[in-house]
Amino acid sequence: MEQEPDLPELLYIFDPLCGWCYGMSPVVERVQNEFAGRMTVSVLSGGMVTGQQVGPIRDDWEYISGAMGQIEKVADVEFGAAFRELGREGSYIQDSEPPCQALTVFRQIDPYNQTASFAHALQQAYFLKGQNLNDPETYEVLAADFGLNVAEFKRRLALPETAQATRHEFAAVAKIGVQGFPTTILRVGNQGYLIARGFMPYDAFAESLEKALQQASEEGNEAG
Repeated sequence: MEQEPDLPELLYIFDPLCGWCYGMSPVVERVQNEFAGRMTVSVLSGGMVTGQQVGPIRDDWEYISGAMGQIEKVADVEFGAAFRELGREGSYIQDSEPPCQALTVFRQIDPYNQTASFAHALQQAYFLKGQNLNDPETYEVLAADFGLNVAEFKRRLALPETAQATRHEFAAVAKIGVQGFPTTILRVGNQGYLIARGFMPYDAFAESLEKALQQASEEGNEAG
């Protein structure tokens, strides 16, 4: 069923390797369910760890491990033992491109608008289960879990066009002027309303969304 073209759109700008995004993804997933029919939800990849920033997790482990306890407490998510071991061992290469490419492919072939759920599943694979996001087989399992054609997913993931599209998305996010992840913006027509920079619990987030929708409606009436 086609979405109404004038439905407000929530832009969730995230990165699969971002710990606070791991906390925020369940909130966005719930918004997609609770606000169904009132808005669409689009997940955009920001490309947090690319180019010269790609490297072994040991380089950032002091920062990551220091933040995990706060994220778990505030956002009610769990960093699994397998991920902690990955960080302590230290050689795992952090690179945002492979999981963001998987999200690009998922968006192309998912018929059910489950992108927010897939984004969360990517992060659970990494932060909870300690899985290798640089291995295409990780995404084949996830694609199967979401009922997608695994062979088609695998074929598209290997295409150079997929990498190119993903990098274009990184550039588009940078052009918006996003300073950090997660960032959530409500887009209504040509107007954008910043909902949150960083993590926000669901109740506060839903309240901010309602206020932005109300403001957009009032501004639309005045313009009319």
